[in-house]
Amino acid sequence: MKLLVLADREEMSLWDYYRPAKTEGVDLIISCGDLDPDYLEFLVTVVNTPLVYVRGNHDGRYDTKEPLGCDDIDDRIYNFHGLRILGLGGSYRYRPGNDMYTEKEMQKRIRKLRGLLQFTGGFDILVTHAPCEGYGDLEDLPHKGFSAFNDLLEQYRPKYMFHGHVHEEYGDFQREIVHPCGTRIINACGSVTIDIDAGEYPEEGKTGSFFYDWFILNRKQKR
Repeated sequence: MKLLVLADREEMSLWDYYRPAKTEGVDLIISCGDLDPDYLEFLVTVVNTPLVYVRGNHDGRYDTKEPLGCDDIDDRIYNFHGLRILGLGGSYRYRPGNDMYTEKEMQKRIRKLRGLLQFTGGFDILVTHAPCEGYGDLEDLPHKGFSAFNDLLEQYRPKYMFHGHVHEEYGDFQREIVHPCGTRIINACGSVTIDIDAGEYPEEGKTGSFFYDWFILNRKQKR
């Protein structure tokens, strides 16, 4: 499965100078936030594949102009052919406003998902805007990572975490970091293509969570 993961910066090669060859074979597009809704609408149309997103701290514009044809996965688990994708957008709170959270507020969001996570048997990819504390974040408050994300990775050990928020031009930029629990943490600033082998996530309906597997298979049969 090929994923196109985006964040923070609209790339001219994917917009003004788009060519179909640039996204050939892409199965799913994932936005980690802070992108123009017109950009997302353009990509979901020309690539003609599903696009899911979480909100960044500069995505208040989505309140009046949501990216049409795209799925908001904040505080949800999105199933894509068996791949379970958990979305938790927003950044660390550094001023009044929406799409920013204190550490306690992010912990509260995650606690509200515990029942869902038990139902799905966990998740395979964590999609956020902000990074984990200590893994790709910066020392200034606006770009501080969440400690709660570390706890989430340690408990569920997903294969991947995708985030944005920390741009290449800020200096200490790392495209990929491996978390101590084994999760590959990837900063998607701009864009990055990820190929995921079938063996890296459960087959659809075979997560081991009885009720979730029944739900997925039953829904598939009704399509």
